[in-house]
Amino acid sequence: MKIAVIGTGYVGLVVGTCFAETGNRVTCVDVDEEKIRRLRNGEVPIYEPGLEELISRNVEEGRLFFSTEVAESVKEATVCFIAVGTPPDEDGSADLRYVLAVARSIGENLNGYKVVVTKSTVPVGTNKKVHDAIVAVAGADAPFDVVSNPEFLKEGAAIEDFMKPDRVVIGTNSDRARDVMSDLYAPFVRSGKPILTMDPASAEMTKYAANSMLATRISFMNEMARICELVGADINHVRKGIGTDARIGFPFLYAGAGYGGSCFPKDVRALVRTAVEHGYEPQIINAVEAVNGQQKHILFEKVQRHFGDDLKGKHFALWGLAFKPKTDDMREAPALVLIEALLAAGATVSAFDPEAMHETERRIGDSIRYADNAIAALKDADALVLVTEWSEFRHVDPDEIKTHLKAPVVIDGRNIFDAKRLRAGGFTYYGIGIR
Repeated sequence: MKIAVIGTGYVGLVVGTCFAETGNRVTCVDVDEEKIRRLRNGEVPIYEPGLEELISRNVEEGRLFFSTEVAESVKEATVCFIAVGTPPDEDGSADLRYVLAVARSIGENLNGYKVVVTKSTVPVGTNKKVHDAIVAVAGADAPFDVVSNPEFLKEGAAIEDFMKPDRVVIGTNSDRARDVMSDLYAPFVRSGKPILTMDPASAEMTKYAANSMLATRISFMNEMARICELVGADINHVRKGIGTDARIGFPFLYAGAGYGGSCFPKDVRALVRTAVEHGYEPQIINAVEAVNGQQKHILFEKVQRHFGDDLKGKHFALWGLAFKPKTDDMREAPALVLIEALLAAGATVSAFDPEAMHETERRIGDSIRYADNAIAALKDADALVLVTEWSEFRHVDPDEIKTHLKAPVVIDGRNIFDAKRLRAGGFTYYGIGIR
């Protein structure tokens, strides 16, 4: 099948590459000429495990192409995926300018039946707006269908999530479009995972509901962690106690420094905005967002609790900058909140992250020092603050950490260290939800 994926951001690149891997001819399109030039030269602009190798193989085998020509790519394709960004407006609503601009471009270049797939995360009702935008330029009799096909990709595991999905959601009222999409996804659901077909509005709502549920679990556990610290309980024991309940389960029941990234913050706010626009003020989702905002300050609060409000002359080592491991994504990252607070209080910072330092530097410049490795970041630091739980941080010898710190103080924002072991080894240890 010939496919055009318009937008070469995180979703577009993963989607296009994975469809090429199953034998389709895929053209990934972007108006950014520099990005397309880099992709043609084998330079992948994002870090996602396995993606670079997959792109290289499919380019070499003649299934994956990169282009700036929207018109040509649309005319050649049977299925056109819209995978451009939907950044949040100031009021929290999703900005659909880019989605609708692509829809108009598709309408201008219809040369036969097309399935137009909205892959970007969009509010309920966008399917109709995309349809109307195409009709406005192509006419009411134009041969096309619009499908809502939300993505459920975890950064750091996106290839696995796409190739072996828990489910595929297809939102359409067209039998023809449903059949095309079912055929396209058939190679990915051979293990028996379902393709769920529903109306477009339900498909759009499914994406927001899923991310809001996951965000709710994170904020719930972070609130439980705060209470644990107050009453002398241990959130790690509490997690085991509730996670073994089959109705609850373990995934996303981790206390930490708050969620970030491109999905949860934006999607929770967009769902709130959608509800408000329809006359309802959501209580739970508003609380989820508020708890997460507070949680991003928890590490700085622990720093102040130990060192006091005046941090002039203090130096802190940060391990981890990205909002989660296995990505270089710094969008809404808790590390940015912590760095801003530390610098404002007069402290200095050195940091190490296996992938996100260039992106951090792009955002905040040289306001902090970027270390060559985790141990180098500890030099002359008054404390280590663990922000992102990269695997390579989990098994560093505590004695080596102690050797390089001015004082053996560890603030563990992800509870990856053994609190008893560190304290027995002479460390002052602060975790999340652990007294």
